[in-house]
Amino acid sequence: MLTDRLLEYSPVLLALFATLFTWGLTALGAAMVFFFKSINKKILNSMLGFAAGVMIAASFWSLLKPAIEMSEASGSPGWIPALIGFLSGGAFLLLVDKLLPHLHMGLTVDKAEGIKTSWQRSVLLILSITLHNIPEGLAVGVAFGALASNPDAGVLAGAIALAIGIGLQNFPEGAAVSIPLRREGFSRLKSFNYGQLSGMVEPVAGVIGAYLVLSMAPLLPYALSFAAGAMIFVVVEELIPESQTGNETDLSTIGAMLGFAAMMVLDVSLG
Repeated sequence: MLTDRLLEYSPVLLALFATLFTWGLTALGAAMVFFFKSINKKILNSMLGFAAGVMIAASFWSLLKPAIEMSEASGSPGWIPALIGFLSGGAFLLLVDKLLPHLHMGLTVDKAEGIKTSWQRSVLLILSITLHNIPEGLAVGVAFGALASNPDAGVLAGAIALAIGIGLQNFPEGAAVSIPLRREGFSRLKSFNYGQLSGMVEPVAGVIGAYLVLSMAPLLPYALSFAAGAMIFVVVEELIPESQTGNETDLSTIGAMLGFAAMMVLDVSLG
């Protein structure tokens, strides 16, 4: 059986393969810039909404729920590591957001956030995009790292479902990055490179997440909740506000509902 064969591999190696997959779908989405010079605002908002829905669903079904169940199975109150990890993940992203110079799409350089710098606009844009891919890679890595303490086919299926879900939302995300960059005057190749580059941080974060879980197995519920908190921070701070710009906010809301539903079905059916 495929799951039995996969369980023979190191969780860190599986995390690497999974996050290379999510990065690959980011690159595939970014490649849409070779076929389209611009993207309809309604479509862009729907894509961002879909990505937000996937991340919200993944935060609960793939991360918080397993963290609570693990804590309760060990005899501890399930809400304690979930609460501490969740808030710590949000606090960590808030700190990074305040320190790392970055610029959200569509804003002028003087609106850059983080420590003031003279970096070029393109660098600030790519840092902004990369910032919210860190928790995605971390989440996938932690999910596969859980196999070290519980090498079960169900845990593996849940981690695979999370990787597929993150990958699904990375495809429109890649396009939502590269095509607007093309509209801002970048060449197709440069727009593609920036778009796919934003996903390259995921394999790095994934391997780190899996390795940390292997090294500190008792902290797994906290690590899962930490990743969930970081992802929710990105959704609320960036994806939802950007998806709601313009007049057709219903489309981004529908996209978020569909993204949540897709991730929920994927995780429950596979995990």
